[in-house]
Amino acid sequence: MVRPLTASTLRGVWATALLPIRDDETIDFDRLATALDRVLASGVHGVYTNGTAGEFHTLTDAEYDRLHELVAQRCAAAGVPFQLGAGHPSGQLSLQRIARAAALRPSAIQVVLPDWLPLGPDEVLAAVARMAEVADGVPLVLYNPPCAKTQVPPELHGRLAAEVPALIGVKVPGGDDDWYRRMADAVGGRLAIFVAGHTLASGYARGAAGAYSNVACLSPSGAARWYAQITTDLAAALAFERRLRGFLDTRIAPLARAGYSDPALDKALAAIGGWAPIGTRVRWPHRRVPEERIPALRAAAREAVPELFCGLTPDEHGSW
Repeated sequence: MVRPLTASTLRGVWATALLPIRDDETIDFDRLATALDRVLASGVHGVYTNGTAGEFHTLTDAEYDRLHELVAQRCAAAGVPFQLGAGHPSGQLSLQRIARAAALRPSAIQVVLPDWLPLGPDEVLAAVARMAEVADGVPLVLYNPPCAKTQVPPELHGRLAAEVPALIGVKVPGGDDDWYRRMADAVGGRLAIFVAGHTLASGYARGAAGAYSNVACLSPSGAARWYAQITTDLAAALAFERRLRGFLDTRIAPLARAGYSDPALDKALAAIGGWAPIGTRVRWPHRRVPEERIPALRAAAREAVPELFCGLTPDEHGSW
């Protein structure tokens, strides 16, 4: 049985379950199982589902349940912690998904705030408190990405930590030194702060506990090795982060400016890494990054951050 997480044990690099999508828009669960097995063997600290990269907003209830049954079974067998994402733009449907996720007894459940209208501070507290009740003792992690309509400031995170003990962590964009100071003052160690994967070294230096990691999309094993470096040789890890961010700024950011969605970019990273048969297709109405762009991006990544790709066999570098 996988143990529930706490604010002090929620740490490290977590990899998302990316959805391989067939031409007819259905999920290829066989390819998903292959990718999941490779993630579980990579050394990451855990697996999570249904973040933005997992296209949670596109899932039917049947797909949601099948995905979570697969992840729960594989992770429990491997002894790897797992978090199930139960977010939905509708708060009412979120509660239903939280209850179904809780029945699988994951290490934690990730939630998002209801998202059609921005929420006031008291509404944020009411939303998370109700979600905690439905989670039936399973800890919660609040996923509050830059695209969320309600942006939760450090002081409100502090109120959540004080008033909803089931909340053990947050996924946030991060910020400058002042932001980290405000978060430390507000939450007082009661929440594990998770930031964007490519900012993990600089975030760790200022108090972040880990990342739900886009770097793990590029290379799960490489992301795990980088975290080990972060905890043992921070100066070298920060130098690596500068090279990594240089690659992302010059090669991936232009794709974002061209209108490709975050799931499309994360699947492009997985195709660049070539570690599993995920493919670049995303669900309607979003566009995929064209497959013909991948070889040049792969060459640039291997030049900028070759450490991420150590140990891959030649056949693992191809497109899928």
